[in-house]
Amino acid sequence: MAKPLVELRGIIKAFGRVRALDGVDLAIECGEVVGLVGDNGAGKSTLIKILAGVLPPSAGEILVRGQSVSAWDAARARAAGIETVFQDRALAVQQSVMHNIFMGRELAGRFGWLKLSEERREAERLMREVGFTSKDLSPRSIVGRLSGGERQGVSIARALYNRAALIVLDEPTAALSLIETAKVFGFVRQARSAGRSVLFVGHNIHHVHAIADRFVVLDRGRIALSASRGELPSAEALITFMERIAGRPAVAAPAGDRV
Repeated sequence: MAKPLVELRGIIKAFGRVRALDGVDLAIECGEVVGLVGDNGAGKSTLIKILAGVLPPSAGEILVRGQSVSAWDAARARAAGIETVFQDRALAVQQSVMHNIFMGRELAGRFGWLKLSEERREAERLMREVGFTSKDLSPRSIVGRLSGGERQGVSIARALYNRAALIVLDEPTAALSLIETAKVFGFVRQARSAGRSVLFVGHNIHHVHAIADRFVVLDRGRIALSASRGELPSAEALITFMERIAGRPAVAAPAGDRV
């Protein structure tokens, strides 16, 4: 049986006496989209930062394809094929799509000259792989002129160029319209069809349910639920579970924000 792409075992993250994560076990398989949800303060941001190597765990074990990795940091996370797209996307909006994809990892020749033609061809390939379909968009398009969903696609294309096996998306549909959210879903499906894994982190339960193959609920630093789409066939079932563990109504998106 194939080993999980990434596995967290007994992960604890303490800030003084406060445990943001308290014994988290999470496995992400190759080629699956996992939806991570939880109330504010549940520990989602801390979990994302540990996966990205921004924060080291206080205790626990991280395995990549079944092999334990010690001294986990950002370099080891990237070497393991984990790319994180944080909520601000970290894009240079005055630069082109091509320059954003290759920023910091430019293709250069023997004497340092940039291989712009190769970058353009590779950017075009990545844009096709991600699922850009508009004829008005090209590698030379300025990112600041793109819509929110298209910018998210640029971030995913950059992750693919960096050979991402797992793409972590932090609130990728926040403040996006229905049409733009649908574009992001298309980018995620393209990544999955190419064999990539995606951790889709969001507050909008309807959005998460619409795209994920499996759902993980984080509650006060612990995994409260890990269930497949077959076990939770509707967003309402997921909302009901979250209401039960929280002891109060979960925050659901208004009907107009559902896709």
